[in-house]
Amino acid sequence: MNLTLKVWRQSGPSAQGKIETYDARDIPSEASFLEMLDIVNERIIEKGGDPIQFDHDCREGICGTCSLTINGIPHGKERGITTCQVHMRKFSEGDTIWVEPFRANPFPVIRDLMVDRTAFDRIIAAGGYIDVRTGSSVDANSIPIAKKDADAAFDAAACIGCGACVASCKNASAMLFVAAKVSHLAHLPQGQPERQKRVLAMVRQMDSEGFGNCTNQYECEAACPKEISVDHIALMNRDYTKAVLQEQFA
Repeated sequence: MNLTLKVWRQSGPSAQGKIETYDARDIPSEASFLEMLDIVNERIIEKGGDPIQFDHDCREGICGTCSLTINGIPHGKERGITTCQVHMRKFSEGDTIWVEPFRANPFPVIRDLMVDRTAFDRIIAAGGYIDVRTGSSVDANSIPIAKKDADAAFDAAACIGCGACVASCKNASAMLFVAAKVSHLAHLPQGQPERQKRVLAMVRQMDSEGFGNCTNQYECEAACPKEISVDHIALMNRDYTKAVLQEQFA
């Protein structure tokens, strides 16, 4: 396949970026999107140029590190996959492909297509854990959990923290990410003792990081590679409202 790439290049966080054009020639249709970038980078290096910088790790759709905006859509137009699971057979001969980093103020560009997503780490550190001593592991079947709750917790726990929800939202809202982390533990017995403390801390940290409010347009669910439901946002909002009221009247 012969393609044209329009790639965002930016030498550093404070540098002015721009779109540069690259020819992607003789790309195998069975190659993944990241393998295509590898091929283009090899040719750039052979010519003495500076390769395109992008994040990647597992290349199996598990870690979310490979977050790119492809033709204006986080992870591309296919549903339920990450960038590393996009294959070139989904494109046509002669296509022009625009490749950009995730756009959000809380995700500053490090270089080219790499962004700093440590804001997510700080939100999790604010309360996305259980700090009671649980001792050694117990058999999962010894803690009775309703199937509905177990399924909901599993759905929320599937979040890989890639940031597609933020990049797809015009307000750069992290509500789906935070809701998934809050809802995961809220559906389990182990998460009940700190349920109110957790939602207050995580939502307030989210706000302090500069993420916007939910637009209620649900682009986040559409862009999420794990197709996490916006129903978790409703649960988080209810928990947050209850926690704020109890805090005020305590």
